[in-house]
Amino acid sequence: MTCRHFLSLLDFSSEDLQQLIEKAMELKTGARQGQLPSVMRGKTLAMVFEKASTRTRVSFEIGANQLGGSALFLSPGDSQMSRGESLADTARVLSSMADLVVMRTLAHERLTEVAQHSQVPVINAMSDTSHPCQLLADILTFVEHRGSITNATVAWVGDGNNVCQSWINAARQFGFNLRVATPPGYEPDSDIVAASKDYATLSDQPEDAVLGADLVVTDTWTSIGMESERADREAIFSNYRVTSELMHQASKDALFMHCLPAYRGKEVDATVIDGPQSVVWDEAENRLHAQKALMFMLLTD
Repeated sequence: MTCRHFLSLLDFSSEDLQQLIEKAMELKTGARQGQLPSVMRGKTLAMVFEKASTRTRVSFEIGANQLGGSALFLSPGDSQMSRGESLADTARVLSSMADLVVMRTLAHERLTEVAQHSQVPVINAMSDTSHPCQLLADILTFVEHRGSITNATVAWVGDGNNVCQSWINAARQFGFNLRVATPPGYEPDSDIVAASKDYATLSDQPEDAVLGADLVVTDTWTSIGMESERADREAIFSNYRVTSELMHQASKDALFMHCLPAYRGKEVDATVIDGPQSVVWDEAENRLHAQKALMFMLLTD
């Protein structure tokens, strides 16, 4: 059976992504009025998480519940994969019972292998190369506060990690200008950058990236699995902290985003993340509504 997966923002057309954002806004309004579609009634979301999670797990489980369905969570030790069962066999079994599969993994190749053998849609809940569900929430948050993100200027300051790479894909899909500032040697994947060269530019100067920007985004300097590099990274990234002074270089009504968890005094100052320009709490809540819209679209496609 051929089915639609969401492993990257590039799996959906720009038009589909715009419709998804609109659906997320509709579902968010409906939830606050006690009105939600029961598109998942009698359906189950299988969640395979090989990495720790707070927002992603909570938002998918609650989202499935709000849509009338249920969610089943499997950590690394909860399945026969811990004893060597293949991804292909696991995917065949899960997709014969569940209606959606969500996977959070250390290696994107594991995610694509599950998708190849799944009879139902597979969703990327974060891999080492991308975090597309985070970007759905981020775009939704910007649209709520500032309207369309098309032609806006977004600055990314920090590590060229999986979230950064999804921002590059988002620039291409939503048509905005992205400026990425990273220390030399910590740039995002060159192929991803090349594919979005009309929308994304790189530098090693945070001030240049942020100048006049409508939105400033950062993330932790040490991603999951890189804990042994923490001390080195904190030294290398010390000039890439988002401070109040750096935010003053952006437009006067610029927003600040961070996908969390955040480490105040490291990648961002408390005065910024807890200040009036920060929309990180709306951004976190919007994981729920954006992912409900994603599940709705995949189930009704």
